[in-house]
Amino acid sequence: MQRPTLKIAPRASAHAIRCFLLALVVLPLAQYDSAQNTPLISGGGAFFTSTNGGNTNYYPITEPVLAAPLGQHILVESRASLLESFSPGGGSQPGYIHSHFIAESYLQGDFLALPRLTIVAGHYLIPFNTYNERLSPPWIGNFQDGPLISPLGLLQGGSGLGGMLRGNAFASNKHSISYAYFYSTRRNAEEFAAHRGTGGRASLYLPEQRLELGLSYDRLLQGTHENFYGAYLWWEPKDTGLRVRSEAARGHHAQGYWVEADYRLKAFGGFDSAIGRIEPVFRMQQTLRRDTIVSDGLPLVNTQRADFGLDYNFPHNIRILTSYARQFSSTGNRNVWETGIAYRFLFPAWKGK
Repeated sequence: MQRPTLKIAPRASAHAIRCFLLALVVLPLAQYDSAQNTPLISGGGAFFTSTNGGNTNYYPITEPVLAAPLGQHILVESRASLLESFSPGGGSQPGYIHSHFIAESYLQGDFLALPRLTIVAGHYLIPFNTYNERLSPPWIGNFQDGPLISPLGLLQGGSGLGGMLRGNAFASNKHSISYAYFYSTRRNAEEFAAHRGTGGRASLYLPEQRLELGLSYDRLLQGTHENFYGAYLWWEPKDTGLRVRSEAARGHHAQGYWVEADYRLKAFGGFDSAIGRIEPVFRMQQTLRRDTIVSDGLPLVNTQRADFGLDYNFPHNIRILTSYARQFSSTGNRNVWETGIAYRFLFPAWKGK
């Protein structure tokens, strides 16, 4: 299972817990503010299974999210990941091997400086393309594992430490332009780990066509300096249940793309009918090697993969995810079967006035 924002660090469990609890200290401070500024605790939990090459792994996962406003201009955000892994043993280790991981994905403060400018400081998700920020939580994505190219552009970690400027540069009824620029410093400690780098993203959204497209650029500024380029396109035709998402990325050692489409069966009684909750999904992806010096988190040989899924959206934010994938490469073809159930929760930290 590949989730780039989940930084697996067994020895960092205590540090990650302290990082997430650090964000919770703002709750008593915010309690004295107005009712509309009540902090929210959200997130989700999931239980995933993955059968790859005849071996089945089990992944219970919980990701709590905190959003705590401090007045009208400051917002504190944080997300933690708690993952249990049960994998088949072998040889001298019969049965299943159990691993336990806890990690902090981000802990940041947002300052709403101007109507079109937000200043972000702390440990944040790197804004390269869209998957890292928008689709990586287990209760959002249509598939339980991320695209093969998702590590590209994330500076070998997925999170940056430093500052970011982001906002909407221009907006009208016809189109809007948004931006994000970040600078990350280097930190090798287990908590708030990050690489030194800079980059950003610019995107154009056309409301009438419900079309969004954008470009991303990152540069790694430590070790061997490398550039990463990205582009994405999202399209959700109006009055249909169709969504099309796609990304392409290029690094110094590899490049690739993915295209994903899902369709809610709206024609059969609407989205909330028993049939309308069914969601067929499909994803095609490919990675191409430029050299084999460093993997960048991608396969070390050219790889193609087709994912076929059938999800079901129950009431009360419960989803069933099932998929079959066929992966092709020079090292051998394989089948990947995945199933899971995901649940999203959302509630205020206390009752507002």
